[in-house]
Amino acid sequence: MAKANSKTESVGRFAYDGLDRVIHPKGLVFGDLKQMCGLTDGNLSRHLQVLEEASLVDIEKGYDRNRPKTVVRITAQGRTRYLNYLTVLERVVSDAANAAKAGAASSSFRRLKPA
Repeated sequence: MAKANSKTESVGRFAYDGLDRVIHPKGLVFGDLKQMCGLTDGNLSRHLQVLEEASLVDIEKGYDRNRPKTVVRITAQGRTRYLNYLTVLERVVSDAANAAKAGAASSSFRRLKPA
């Protein structure tokens, strides 16, 4: 695997080493989450608003050394729904893989029709 050329690429979008931080019980600071997702402030804020309205995350706004600080934490309900969603996605991928295998097997046994 090629080494990332910049700091953004090394910890940017979809970096595996950051995934466990997203569900860490202490939460994730808005700026870190923004960098990991590769979203703008406004775009991430809107996504988080929807998740908060669905009770999937808690958002705590405060200050750290007179600077605004927003921490996002997944809720117990959010964690459960996320894990259930992953289970469904795994089933979708498995079903698609099985269908692809079955399709490949059946196409290799097709007979040519006489002209």
